[in-house]
Amino acid sequence: MAATSLDTLCINTIRMLSVDAVQKANSGHPGLPMEAAPMAHLLWTRFMRYNPKNPLWPDRDRFVLSAGHGSMLLYSMLHLTGYDLPMDELKRFRQWGSRTPGHPEYGLAPGVETTTGPLGQGLGNAVGMAMAEAHLAARFNRPGEAIVDHWTYVIASDGDMMEGVASEACSLAGHLRLGKLIVLYTDNHITIEGETSLAFSEDVGRRFEGYGWHVQHVADGNDLESLDAAIRAAQTAAGRPSLIVCRTIIGYGSPNKAGTAEVHGAALGEQEVLLTKQNLGWPVEPTFYVPDEVYARFHEMADRGRKLEEAWQAKFGAYAAAYPDLAQEWRRGLTRELPAGWNAEIPVFTPDKGAIATRQASGEVLNALAKRVPSLIGGSADLAPSTNTLLKGYADFEAGSYDGRNLHFGVREHAMGATLNGMTLHGGVIAYGATFLIFSDYMRPSIRLAAIMEITPIYVFTHDSVGLGEDGPTHQPIEHYMTLRAIPHLVLIRPADATETAVAWQVALEHRGGPVAILLTRQKVPILDRTALAPADGLRRGAYVLAEAEHGRSDAILIATGSEVHVALAARKKLAEDGVAARVVSMPSWELFDRQPVEYRNTVLSPDIPARLAIETGVSQGWERYVGPHGSVLGLNRFGASAPDKVIIEQLGFTAENAAARAMKLVKR
Repeated sequence: MAATSLDTLCINTIRMLSVDAVQKANSGHPGLPMEAAPMAHLLWTRFMRYNPKNPLWPDRDRFVLSAGHGSMLLYSMLHLTGYDLPMDELKRFRQWGSRTPGHPEYGLAPGVETTTGPLGQGLGNAVGMAMAEAHLAARFNRPGEAIVDHWTYVIASDGDMMEGVASEACSLAGHLRLGKLIVLYTDNHITIEGETSLAFSEDVGRRFEGYGWHVQHVADGNDLESLDAAIRAAQTAAGRPSLIVCRTIIGYGSPNKAGTAEVHGAALGEQEVLLTKQNLGWPVEPTFYVPDEVYARFHEMADRGRKLEEAWQAKFGAYAAAYPDLAQEWRRGLTRELPAGWNAEIPVFTPDKGAIATRQASGEVLNALAKRVPSLIGGSADLAPSTNTLLKGYADFEAGSYDGRNLHFGVREHAMGATLNGMTLHGGVIAYGATFLIFSDYMRPSIRLAAIMEITPIYVFTHDSVGLGEDGPTHQPIEHYMTLRAIPHLVLIRPADATETAVAWQVALEHRGGPVAILLTRQKVPILDRTALAPADGLRRGAYVLAEAEHGRSDAILIATGSEVHVALAARKKLAEDGVAARVVSMPSWELFDRQPVEYRNTVLSPDIPARLAIETGVSQGWERYVGPHGSVLGLNRFGASAPDKVIIEQLGFTAENAAARAMKLVKR
């Protein structure tokens, strides 16, 4: 379909809105909107199904601007098509309190499907969205009743293609044959430092062919007819994700800066803006000019979207009448509502069962939850036998078999983190991913973005201490508790035993406002006898008095997390033999504890008991907030070693004898 004069006018409007906003802010990236305006215009006028009046319409197409530095491209499209993003917000681009930050942020402006900016992450999110679409379509669609049938479109840049997270995610997408994913790649040969040839000379198309993608090339990113044909061909590619490599000119239209790094990360400058407008035949004044016929054209798209959603709602009404139980399940999945009795089959753990690793207990709890929570889906980075995250009796999510609930990410922690975000953002599923705690380092950018967006993927991190044993310091986490605790909105839970693990999973499923990480042991730990101790439900408050001091007032407080709670209980017993009364506090989650009223926190960590010892097999940094100026930390400010777990624990001083001796010194002080 050939371009019309109105198409050209719309494209230049997108370009100039972006240029004016970046210039007014004197900050931003005008180059990408100027080169990618044709493909954005084409997607939003000829292909995408969306309704600006209901941005969360479940069967809408998803659009991800993975090249988030070009955010004004997205803001321009949202404004023009009638989303609730007025012109004043475009004029406040990158300003305090605006809904148009420097990189798109999920939740600020309607129509922004994910927070992008760290390159490659958006592409990884899009793979996750396509995975969710495929899974939900397989679960809910019935012959003649397709209530899930939409596309995920991406605009990506050279930088996205260089980042490892994108490579991992796209390799996974090719393996899974995610045919509803279409990526338009702005192959402009420019990065911040200059020509991409400085560091990047591979044939991206051939790489993606190796991944199993359908690959096409468009020689000119301004050629709407070729772009249109390529997208239509991508939609007919049989069971393969599609990459369209578009040769573009960054900063297209700028007489002096187009095709250079100068237009990548800085405003054009007043003189170059003037020359660019003259070059494109655009009025110099007023700024932020939108011709009436452009508004009219894009508002037609809004009207089309309303009708598309109305048709879908009618289809869903018929579906709900024919399949009421499935319709109810669908609605619950979208709202993340847990069904009645969702936790009814969680196993009860008692001491007579003997010691059990919390990773094993987690596996039992997870499988019990899966029976009652059909939206629960997840897997691991090639570690399911070790992380105990396989859902027994359920199929694998694989190419051509998307109704399975067991995800296999392969050895791809980066991709796992990014795709979990995408699945969660898509909605309809509760997604979890598992690996060893040490490899959370590979997932950290995705975890951070999930926290920024306040979305709720669940992370299962096993082998959570030096107690994992012989694998040695490369696999033994030391600083990881603290580095994860440093991320705002992330809730970290390190349960002490199987019973606390069961509560931790319930908290994770109920939680809103950010991701949850559950940290679990490789080694076996005793199941605490709750007839003599406080109930494990105290975990919900982050910390609780597990064992009160015998014979009245406490002389000391022993605070511990995870497997070290057992050390604290044993130390309490030794202290009692020496006439020192100690309270043991289990503190599985700092974040949950800090949210409690001060009155509760003071009942757990009484201000009048200054002798406090924190016990945790990680760096001591941060614990001062709980032990106070007169307390101490039995921590680990060195790396571990390769040896059996019991030997390591003893050699590093995590014994009842050492803990009791440290506490005794505090009491005497």
